[in-house]
Amino acid sequence: MSTTMTSKGQVTVPKAVREALGLAPGSAVAFEMDAEGRVLVRKAEGAPAPSRFARLRGSAGAGMTTDEVMALTRGE
Repeated sequence: MSTTMTSKGQVTVPKAVREALGLAPGSAVAFEMDAEGRVLVRKAEGAPAPSRFARLRGSAGAGMTTDEVMALTRGE
């Protein structure tokens, strides 16, 4: 199997390899090079890094009630 690298250094992993390794969009991939220059591709261990949006996502605590918010906006 072979593929062509883009000007950005990107390659498409062939479908047979993706299926054999269980890779899906967003999967982390690890590359290792042996002493003879061969490159091994494997699915990286652990969870993938969170997206830039996931890092910004928060959660609301038990803040003000609706009545308290309305009173605040009315200046009460």
